[in-house]
Amino acid sequence: MQCPTHAFIFNATQCACNPGYLFNSSSTSCSLFAATGPAVELSSGVDYDPAIPFPEAIFSFDSIKKFTQSQAVFLEATLVLLLCWLGFCLLLRLSPLGSDGVSPWFRIRWWISRLDISFSTRHWLHDQKPLVKRKTELGGAFSIASWILFIGLFAALLYQTISKRSVEVHNVRAANAPDLASFLNDLEFNITTISSMSCAQLRGLGTVVTGNPIVMDRRAVPLSTFANYSCLNTTLGPTITIQCNNCRLIRDFTYITWQFVDLPNSPATAVGFQFNLTAKKHGDKKRLSFVSGTLKNASDFDDKPVTYRGVMPNILKFNLFPRIYRNLHDLKIIQPLFHEFLPGSYYGEVSQLQSSLRSSSEGLINTTLFINFLSSYIVEIDSQNILGPVSFLADLGGLYCISIGIFFFLLVQCEYRIKRLRHEDTVMKNIRNRRKAQERWERLRKYVRYTWGSSSMDDMRTEPSDVNCMGVMKKSQNGSAQRRKLPGTIDSVSFNKKTTLPNEKKTEPKHVVTQEVESCMNENQDEGSSFPKCKPEDLLHENIEDRRRHDESTISSHHADLPPLPSCEFGDSGEISMNDIQKNLQKLYEYNVVLREKLKVALSTNHVPAVNESPSTVR
Repeated sequence: MQCPTHAFIFNATQCACNPGYLFNSSSTSCSLFAATGPAVELSSGVDYDPAIPFPEAIFSFDSIKKFTQSQAVFLEATLVLLLCWLGFCLLLRLSPLGSDGVSPWFRIRWWISRLDISFSTRHWLHDQKPLVKRKTELGGAFSIASWILFIGLFAALLYQTISKRSVEVHNVRAANAPDLASFLNDLEFNITTISSMSCAQLRGLGTVVTGNPIVMDRRAVPLSTFANYSCLNTTLGPTITIQCNNCRLIRDFTYITWQFVDLPNSPATAVGFQFNLTAKKHGDKKRLSFVSGTLKNASDFDDKPVTYRGVMPNILKFNLFPRIYRNLHDLKIIQPLFHEFLPGSYYGEVSQLQSSLRSSSEGLINTTLFINFLSSYIVEIDSQNILGPVSFLADLGGLYCISIGIFFFLLVQCEYRIKRLRHEDTVMKNIRNRRKAQERWERLRKYVRYTWGSSSMDDMRTEPSDVNCMGVMKKSQNGSAQRRKLPGTIDSVSFNKKTTLPNEKKTEPKHVVTQEVESCMNENQDEGSSFPKCKPEDLLHENIEDRRRHDESTISSHHADLPPLPSCEFGDSGEISMNDIQKNLQKLYEYNVVLREKLKVALSTNHVPAVNESPSTVR
């Protein structure tokens, strides 16, 4: 007969797996049993019983939960953010600052210096210098770094305050009969024999023994009078379930025993045991206490695989003790604890297991559930706050002092050892002030160009123009003569000063517009023109015609007879008064009369009819 791997023949027609190996009926093979999870798992108090079980095996929540429920996540995030900020500021310092103040690197560094809110009055000062606010780039970088550190430490402190604001205090007191009688819980025991057996091999379940079995003080009663029991076939083996609803615990030792026997083609062997005990208050489905685990070896120190089989019972000992949760509205619940496992008959060698399978006297697995109700004492659990508002504020102030103190020390050391860092605020302010001045000058130029035209800035500086003693500009190319607004009052008019504005880009104007004060003299000595009548007061208050018709005929033969222009007479201070203006106007009038006579002679010579006009009078 051919047996699968890790199996042997114990009689002529049957095969059995090696010690510690479990037979898998679906694959018809023997595999070594390896328990997953801890050997024994105990609840840390009162847990919530989920109404809808979530498939936690799909996602590994344990590692995420362990990582997030710690202050390390806040401290690590703070450290990473702090290093990123300091590295960013260091890289900005490696970029050129420039002298124009328009580069994006300068703007970023300028705004970093504006963030100097913690050290603006703590920078380097010479002796006997007044204390002023100075915002530097180094101070801004260290100010933000100190606040990042403070916020991270504050988050860790807040997490500690929320998660560990109270401690659980356990108080043990002696129990009396009325207190024990008030503990009415729903208990459930699940014991699985890990094997390839079935519930058809179960024998002897149905009796509970109380008292000490060694002495005569013991009683055997039916198990059905205390709890409901059943057997269920699972993939790991037959599971014994004992349920007790609203049960009163027996204040003595309790034993429940059952056996699995050999059946044809199904020997009674097991490789381990799995248990799960839960307790919850009757009618309360939210909170429960439990203990669970897996037992797969005969010793706690040796991990050698074995197979359980024989007459000696395998004893699983559990202790139950009462608890009162004062912080949960006086919740009374039984806490189960796994005490120890006493193995019975087991075999670790193939030859020993083979001889046991051939013996009919050892064809069973004997299992005993031992329950001890610790009714002498009751544990009272309450919560006590350890953190108050005063201690929280004290911790918060200490964290702020630490955050500011660390970077203040670094700031002092940097400014003490690197002298260039002591005046970097002045350098950045000078660059920014130059840029602001240039921008305001450009806005002023645009305003002047828009108000008075482009020729006020370009053509007045590039094209020549003659000005007489009254500030009259002689110009007649493609433009109209407009009245110029005289600066100051009429008593302090300067005729010998002209202001021009610089321009970075010179453009050729298409239409020349000038503002000028028109006089009654000739505008062009090279070309003849007609003279309009005007009054002296019109010289300063009215605009003359925009365009004049020029006479195309020239009288070049009489150019030599024209008298020279009258000279301008000013005071010693360079400014003229009303008397100076009247004298200059009188000279212009006399010059106009002479020109008129010369014009009549020229016109009569060329047989041109003269126009009879009376000369203008000056008031």
